[in-house]
Amino acid sequence: MHTNYYFLRQLAPALEAHLTGLKLMECFSQDRDELVLTFAQAKGKVNYYRPFYIKATLRPDFSGLLFPEQVHRARTNSVNLLEELYERPVEYVHSFLNERCLGIGLEGGITLLFKFFGNRPNLVTFQGETVIDLFNTKLAEDNALKLPQIDRLIDQSWEAFAAAGDDHRKLFPTFGKEVNAWLNEKGIAEMSGQEKWALIQETLHLLTHPRYYLTTFEHKPALTLVPLGDVRQEFDNPVEAANQFYAAFMGRNNLERERGELLRLLEKRLKRTQAYIDTNFERLMNHDESTRYEELANILMANLHQTPEQSDRRATDRVELYDFYRDKPIVIKLKPELSLQKNAETYYRKARNEKIEIDNIQQGIGRREHEAEALRRHIAAIQEIDSLRELRKYVKTNGLNLEKATPTPVELFKQVIVEGFTILIGRNAKNNDRLTQQYSFKEDLWLHARGVPGSHVLIKYQPGKNYPKTVIERAAQLAAWYSRRRTDSLCPVIVTPKKFVRKPKGLAEGQVVVDKENVVLVEPKGE
Repeated sequence: MHTNYYFLRQLAPALEAHLTGLKLMECFSQDRDELVLTFAQAKGKVNYYRPFYIKATLRPDFSGLLFPEQVHRARTNSVNLLEELYERPVEYVHSFLNERCLGIGLEGGITLLFKFFGNRPNLVTFQGETVIDLFNTKLAEDNALKLPQIDRLIDQSWEAFAAAGDDHRKLFPTFGKEVNAWLNEKGIAEMSGQEKWALIQETLHLLTHPRYYLTTFEHKPALTLVPLGDVRQEFDNPVEAANQFYAAFMGRNNLERERGELLRLLEKRLKRTQAYIDTNFERLMNHDESTRYEELANILMANLHQTPEQSDRRATDRVELYDFYRDKPIVIKLKPELSLQKNAETYYRKARNEKIEIDNIQQGIGRREHEAEALRRHIAAIQEIDSLRELRKYVKTNGLNLEKATPTPVELFKQVIVEGFTILIGRNAKNNDRLTQQYSFKEDLWLHARGVPGSHVLIKYQPGKNYPKTVIERAAQLAAWYSRRRTDSLCPVIVTPKKFVRKPKGLAEGQVVVDKENVVLVEPKGE
C-alpha cells in the first residue's frame, strides 16, 4: 500500500510539513527508472542548508518514494532534469481523490505529479493544467493528462453500495489487494449487506486514522494500513514507514527474493488450476442434472407411433410426450421442418457430441488434479529450502521456469467442443489478439461476425480431418452470438483459414486484416 490512495493521503500533509519554505534546488537521474529531487532553504558553496531529499523509483515492476537523509551523486552517468524550475519554492503537497497520485506544487503554477499507476509510473510536470514535461517519455499518453481531471469522484454511499449488489470493490477500487485480503480474512463474503457495510466503515476508519504496518504479503515485504499477515514493525509516521518499507523491499537477500517470487508464481498457478477444476466440475454437475440428449432422442423414438408425421401435423417447434425416465410429461424442442424421426437423429448426434465433451471435461479435470497435487508438493518443498544454491538446483531439476510458462488455451479462452473439434472464443479485444496471434496456426479455421465488433473464433485443426459443415455452422453461430449482431435473426460471418488473417503494425487491439474470405449466414446461438 506504499502507493495506495489512503497512504498517499496521509503522506501528503507529512511531506508538506517538511517541504514548506524549501526550494527545489536540484533534480537528477543516475538510472533510467530513478530520479532524485533535492529541496533546501539555500545552497552554499558545497552543501545545502536544511536539505530534504526525495528519491523516486519508477520501474514498471516497482514504484515508490524514499526520503533519505543523504544522497551521493555520481560524477558520471548523471543527468540534470527540470533545471528551469530550480530555486522555485514549494507551495503545497497534495494527494488526489481516489487516485494513486501525489503532487508537489511550486511557485508559478508548477505541479510535479508523481503518478503510481500499476506498471506505468511516471513523474509528470504541469504548468497550470497542461503537461510540459515527462520523466518517462515512452508513456506518451501521459501528455493528455489534465490536472483537474485526476481527482476521481466515486459515490461511496450506502445507497450506491446497495445498488452495486453489496459489492464493495465497485465503490472502493482504491482498497487494493492488501485491504481486500484483510476483508476476506474478516469473512466479508459470507456477511449480509448490512454486516458488510459495517465492516467497510470500520476498515475506512483504520485507513483514515492509520497506524503503518511493515508486514509480508504474497511472500514480499509490504506496507499496509491494516494489521495484515506477519507484522514486523509498526509506525505512526508515514515518512518513516515509507523509508523502512523501501529498505526492507530493496534489502531482501537473494534467497528470500527468489523463493518469494517462485512461491508467488506457484500459488498463482495453483489458484488458476483449482479454478479450472471447480468450473468444470460445475459443468459436469449441470450435465448430470439436465436431461441428456440421448434420453430426448429415445423418448421421441418411443413415441413415433403415437405422434402424427410432419405431413399430418401443424408445424411446431415443440411437442409434449411421456418421459419414461422420470414418469412425467416432458416438452421437447423440435425443428419444425423435420420429421420426429429426423429430430431424434439430430438429438442422437448431439448426444455423441455431448459424450465427447463430457469425456474431454473429465480428462481435463484429471490432468489439472495431478497438476494441482504437483504444485502443492513443490510449494511445500520450496518453503523448506534454506540455501540459494539448493533452491536454484530444485528449480532446474523440476523445470520450474514459471516466468516463461504460458497458460493453456483452455484456461484463457471460452471453449466449446463440437463433434470432437475444439472451438475457442476470444473474451475481449486484447484476448482476441492473443487468440489470433499467439494461439492459432495457419491450418486453423478463423471466424468473425462480418462488419461489427465481436469475438475472434477459432476451430482448431485436426490432422487428416476436414472441417464438417455442422462444426463450421456451430462455430459461426457462436461468432454471431458473441458480436454486436447477437439480436439479429441472421448474421453474416466470415470463415477463412487463419493463414489469410494478418495484423499490420498500428492496428488497434482486436483489429485484423482478412485477405481472403467466405461468408456464411447463420442464426446467432450461444453455448
